[in-house]
Amino acid sequence: MSVIVQKFGGTSVGSVEKIQHVANKIKQEVNRGNQLVIVVSAMGKSTDVLVEMAKQISPYPEPREMDMLLATGEQVTISLLAMALHEIGIKAISMTGWQAGIITEDVHTKARILEIKKEPILTQLGQGNVVIVAGFQGMTEQGGITTLGRGGSDTTAVALAAAVGAERCDIFTDVTGVYTADPRIVPLARQLTEISYDEMLELANLGAGVLHPRAVECAKNYQIPLTVRSTFEEIEGTWVKEEISMEEGLVVHGVAQEKDVTKITVVGMKNEIGTLSSLFKTLAEFHINVDIIINQSIQGHERTNISFSLHTEDVTRTLEILNQHKGHLQFEEILHEDGLSKVSIVGAGMISNPGVAAEMFSSLSASGIEIKMVSTSEIKVSCVVPQKDMVKAVQTLHTTFQLDKAEAVQQV
Repeated sequence: MSVIVQKFGGTSVGSVEKIQHVANKIKQEVNRGNQLVIVVSAMGKSTDVLVEMAKQISPYPEPREMDMLLATGEQVTISLLAMALHEIGIKAISMTGWQAGIITEDVHTKARILEIKKEPILTQLGQGNVVIVAGFQGMTEQGGITTLGRGGSDTTAVALAAAVGAERCDIFTDVTGVYTADPRIVPLARQLTEISYDEMLELANLGAGVLHPRAVECAKNYQIPLTVRSTFEEIEGTWVKEEISMEEGLVVHGVAQEKDVTKITVVGMKNEIGTLSSLFKTLAEFHINVDIIINQSIQGHERTNISFSLHTEDVTRTLEILNQHKGHLQFEEILHEDGLSKVSIVGAGMISNPGVAAEMFSSLSASGIEIKMVSTSEIKVSCVVPQKDMVKAVQTLHTTFQLDKAEAVQQV
C-alpha cells in the first residue's frame, strides 16, 4: 500500500460543489488501495478577501495578526472536505498545520518549514483515515501560528510527502500541467509532458505560478516525483522529476513573466570592499528579497551606484529601511523606477548552446522592447522590460525559440 500526497489549490475547492467533486476524486484513489494525505488551500479567493479586510483596518497590519487571520482560510476547507468524504463513506480526519506537526521558523507571513513531526499523521493513516492537512501554515517551537507565504500550500504538500515517504506528490490545479508559457497570453503555448526539477525551479522563481519555488526545491532535495494536473479534466499532466528526455535540439523549454517589478538605484555609495555586503545584509535583516543586482562601479572612482530589482509591493518598506540606515550606508540618494516587468527564458540546453542570450536580446530589440536589466545563469536568461511590453516580449520569445511548434514539445 503506497502513501500518496495530493494537494488541491484554491480554485479546486472554491465552492461546496467543487469540494464534493474533490472528495469523489479522493475516493477513486482510496479505492485503488492507496493511503492518502490531502493538502488544501483556502477556498477560491477567500485569502484575498481576508487580506483586503485587514488593509481596510491598517495599511501595514502586524505580521503576527495577519498569520492569525490568514490561517483561518484553510481551516474552513479542511473541515468541509472531511465532511464531504464522510458523506460518501470515506474515513477522514482534518488537521491544522500545527496538529499535523509542521514546525516552522519564527518568522511571520513568510516562514520556512524546519521540521515535520510526522507521528500524528502516521497514526491517523494507520487507523485507515484519509488525513486532510491545512496547507500554508505551521507553528513555531514556542507555539505561535505562522504562514508560509503565498503558494505555501505547495510547499506543505511536498514537505509532507518527504516526511511520510510518499511515492509521489500530485498537485491538482485549474490547468492541465506545465506549459511552455502562460496560455492566457500565448495562445500557442504547449503543455509539457515532463520537465526537470532545475528547469521547473527556475520557471517557478521567474513567475510561472503553477508551482511554488520552495515546493520544487524541496521535491528536488528529497527526490519526490511531482505531477501537475487538472482537478476537473481527466488529462495526463506534467511530471516534474530529475531526469527527462526532451527532444534533441530544444534549447529553451519555457518562457516566464513576472509583472510589478521596480528598479531601485542607490546612488553614490562608497566604492570599496564591503559596500555590497553592507547594503544587502541590511535588507536581508528585514527579509527584503531582491532579484537582479547591478554594481556600476568604475575603477579609480570613489563612489558607485548599485541597482537592484524587487517586487513593487516591497518598495515602500525598502525605501523606509534604506533611509533609516542612510548614516550607516553613506549613500547620496535613492532613485526608483516603477512600471516594469521581468521576462525570462529557461532551458537546460543553454549550457551547451552559446549565443542564446544574444538571440534573446536581438529578438527583443527587433520588436522595439527596451531592456533595463539582465540576469543570467546556466539555464536561464532574464530581462527587465517596461511592463507595457511584457505580453509582447513573452509572445516574441515564445516564437523566437520555436516553442509555438507542436513538435517541439516532448511527447511520451
